[in-house]
Amino acid sequence: MSQPYSQWKAMLAISRASFRAIFRSPSAVIFSFAFPLIFILVFGFIGGGSPTVRIGFTKGTDTSKSNAVYQQLLKYKTIRVIEKSEEELRSDLSKGRITAILDMKPNGTDTFPLYSISVQTSTASVDRLAILQSTLKDIIVNIDRRAAPNAPTYASIDLPPPMPGRIYKTIDFILPGQLGFSLLSAGVFGVAFLFFNLRQQLVLKRFFATPIKRGYILFGEGISRVAFQLITAVVILLIGRFVFGFTLVHGWITFFELLLLSLVGLIVFMGFGFIVSGLAKNESTIPPFANMFTLPQFLLAGTFFSIDTFPKWLQPICKVLPLTHLNDAMRNIAFEGSHLVDCGKQLGILGLWGVGLYAIAIKVFKWE
Repeated sequence: MSQPYSQWKAMLAISRASFRAIFRSPSAVIFSFAFPLIFILVFGFIGGGSPTVRIGFTKGTDTSKSNAVYQQLLKYKTIRVIEKSEEELRSDLSKGRITAILDMKPNGTDTFPLYSISVQTSTASVDRLAILQSTLKDIIVNIDRRAAPNAPTYASIDLPPPMPGRIYKTIDFILPGQLGFSLLSAGVFGVAFLFFNLRQQLVLKRFFATPIKRGYILFGEGISRVAFQLITAVVILLIGRFVFGFTLVHGWITFFELLLLSLVGLIVFMGFGFIVSGLAKNESTIPPFANMFTLPQFLLAGTFFSIDTFPKWLQPICKVLPLTHLNDAMRNIAFEGSHLVDCGKQLGILGLWGVGLYAIAIKVFKWE
């Protein structure tokens, strides 16, 4: 007596076959592994400390040991001294390559101030002038305290010890953005090309000749995509953590929460892929359709830099995009120590996107 047909076994068989096919596809491996890892490697080696301020000194600057301000400036990690001729320094200053040219000369008296400091900057380099000014003020205040601790002052300044805190590195911002974009690309391009090719190659028709139900076909293919992309997420997170010191506040708990969040994001983004697969008339129309969903999010969803840097009129658009909320949730969990339950807003918006996308996908998706 024959056993009843198992939909679950058939679904898992489809998943295994699809999983093997993904690893045999160079484009899938490149877009899922290589592309985000290249950016992570680049930004990981850049580091994540404070921005560096490049400065130069005039030929007449007093660089002797008696010039305490000059000696202290050399000790600051955020200050990098460029040694060139004054003509070359002025050329670099006009092009924004350095922040300022400093001229430090003694006043020739024993009364304060002992030195006069001139800071020459340009409109091309004012972005980091505030950092330099703050550094100079900090140095001078400390020197004044040592030289004349009992001198009367107009107002007292209390400088308590700095609060302990985590250093926010470049990799802490870049890695979640690249992981999110990897999930978006896999969900859109992977699903769109997959189901279009299955239709074109009449694979779906062969499936229909078997007793397996259509829903199990979708689940089988979806499981393989999810499994492959979660492997990608694991690799990206482990490289970020152990090679570049990516912050995982609660250790393995944070790691697994990021994987769960990746799963949620991938399921939502696969809805874009189903829509593209249904709308595309031929294979050449898939990239333009897919880029309509992926490119704006790649540029506007905080993948490389915070959306706060965009014009105010553009920021509301950025905050609507689903990748923005996935990136925000990932950064909150990884660096700020939040948990999934604390990301209700981001998860809620992703959920709304998911409902809307799959409602449209059901209308436009084609089996034949």
